[in-house]
Amino acid sequence: MSLEDLTEDVEQSYAGFGDELTVSLDRETRNELALLETALDPEDTDELVRRAIHMLFQSTVDRGNLDFHLRSGYDVTYDEYLSGMTFDEMTGADQYPSMDDERRYQF
Repeated sequence: MSLEDLTEDVEQSYAGFGDELTVSLDRETRNELALLETALDPEDTDELVRRAIHMLFQSTVDRGNLDFHLRSGYDVTYDEYLSGMTFDEMTGADQYPSMDDERRYQF
């Protein structure tokens, strides 16, 4: 897979979410959410869920887990996704033809 595949998949997921997302909660998650809502007193529960997603995303980026999964599935990193270019495209390494070892030193 490639950077273009990743971009297409992200756009499809984004479009599929819409403005609202229904999430089923297990007992443990409901309990934790109730405790957080009581302690932090946000304007609405949605704010806590948004914060949780931001925190999960940031910790996944910081620990390198996002890059690991992107490299495994799409052969790109998060930085490459953000720039819209692979490392080879950034450095110009993909501009040169591959070396033919048999003809490398022929004049």
